[in-house]
Order: sequence, then structure tokens, then C-alpha cells
Amino acid sequence: MIASFADPGQKTAPAPFGHALVKAAQENEKIVGLTADLGKYTDMHIFAQAYPERFFQMGMAEQLLFGAAAGMAQTGLVPFASTYSVFAARRAYDFLCLDAAEPNLNVNIVGGLPGLTTGYGPSHQATEDMAIFRGMPNLTIVDPCDSVDIEQAVPQLAAGEGPTYLRLLRGNVPTVLDEYGYTFELGKAKVLRGGADVVFVSSGLMTMRALQAAKDLAAHNVDVAVVHTPTIKPFDAETVLAEVNTDRLVVTLENHTVIGGLFETVAAEVVKAGLGKRIVPVALPDEFLHAGALPTLHERYGLSVDRIIATVLRELEV
Repeated sequence: MIASFADPGQKTAPAPFGHALVKAAQENEKIVGLTADLGKYTDMHIFAQAYPERFFQMGMAEQLLFGAAAGMAQTGLVPFASTYSVFAARRAYDFLCLDAAEPNLNVNIVGGLPGLTTGYGPSHQATEDMAIFRGMPNLTIVDPCDSVDIEQAVPQLAAGEGPTYLRLLRGNVPTVLDEYGYTFELGKAKVLRGGADVVFVSSGLMTMRALQAAKDLAAHNVDVAVVHTPTIKPFDAETVLAEVNTDRLVVTLENHTVIGGLFETVAAEVVKAGLGKRIVPVALPDEFLHAGALPTLHERYGLSVDRIIATVLRELEV
């Protein structure tokens, strides 16, 4: 059940990762694409059609996928290897760790269905992928909001030196950040809008929700700032802490379990800086989630705009 999280009538871009990879490959002949029998479902098929001689179908063998990608990187190629996030994080962790991260090779892992972006239940919902990967040395983690983030991130990942993990949004992906004068910079957070009462610190598709909730909260006379943090590791603590260190309510928003993701990343930086600041998380619960339709699941687990607004209004009454 690979459903779109775009709102009805929302502007979208088709397969932004696939098209961005093709564009990057036009400028860099060392870029190659690999997948583990999931080309169509990770938008890698766009690259395969454009560069069949630079595309490798590894079959349903994720460990082999990462091992082969590492070998290609060792020879000077720039591999992008796609699979589902659950298989990358749970099934092939050791191969990414020892074959790519330990020698610090430019192996770019593209993980489809991150967090709660499928209704297929725990076997496909990678709700804990960032928690698993944050502890891996040398690994860069990118959690893009929309098509703009993805299109601009791909060439920067290709130009990097070490391994990366991209939480892929696939298919018809919303286009949101173009309205905010935004450009993706690897390792940097960006303040998308200011606000006097509340600060949202968000990543991934939850930045889209944060921006919508911020607009709707204006009707309640609540002024909300939004800080987008597309790079989870390395984390731009300087930008985030400058926004957190005020009298405003701070809320983190992420499409990931409350354990080990953006909330704990921000909280750790706050503690290290000695700010003594309370942070309210909007995140998935520490449990295996149900299967079902995405709008229903997002409402049930607190990721919908209405649930975000309710959380903020409840906190401001305290």
C-alpha cells in the first residue's frame, strides 16, 4: 500500500529522485544506480530507463546490494542503491556499516517508505530507521520534506565523500518549499518562517504539516515559527538552538518514532548547551503501528495537521 500523502489538489512533482539522479548522472559519468528488486517502487526505474548500462538489478538481496555498492565505490564509482527503509535498516545494517561506513566510502542508500508512509503495517513501516542509523559513524542522514529537497539533495550527496542515507519520498511528491525562498544545503537547517509564540522544529514530510499547522494556528492568534532540519546527521545545532533558546513553546515534529529521532537529537543538543528548555514531541509512539489508510493512520498517531494544532493549543493552556 504505497499511498501518496499529498493533499487533494496540492502541487506535486513526479518521481523527483529518479529525475534528479538522471540529471546528476548527465554531469557525472561515475554515478551508477542499483536496486534490490524495487526499482519501480523507489523511482530508480527512471534512472534505469535513461542509463541501462549504468543500472544494476541485484534481486531480493539487500546485503548483496550494499556490498556491491561499496565495491563499486571502492573503484571510484558513485553508487545510489535503493530499497525499502525497513530492509536497509533492519536487514542489511552490518553490510552498510562495515563495507561502506567504516572505510568512509561514498555509498548513497535510498530508503523508500520511511516512517509512516505506507499502510502495510510493521513489516514495511520503517518507524525506527533514524534511531538505528544515527549511531553509525560517518553516515549522513537526510530526511527531505518535498520534491525541492530531494532534487537539490541528490547532487550534493553524489559530491560527498562518505556514505549517506536518504529517506525517500516517492511517486507524486508534494512541492512545498519553493514558496519560501528555500535552498537545500547539506548539514544545514533553515528557518522558513518566524513566529512570536511557538517554534516548530521539523524534518521530512512533517515540515509540510508544520507549515500548514502554522498557517491554521494564526486563526487562534498563535504565531508560529518553522525551522526545517532536513539533515539529521550531522545536525545543525547552531541554527536550531538559536531558535529554541527563547521563551517560546518548542515543538519537534517528525515522521519517526519518538525514540532516537529528531526529538531526541534536539533534546540532546539542548541539554549539552545547558538551556534547560522543555520540548514537546510530535512523533510516532514507541510501538508497532497498525495497517490501514494513511490519512486514518496519521490522524490516529498524531501526525495530521488537526492533531498538531490540538497539541499546540493544549500546551499553551498549561
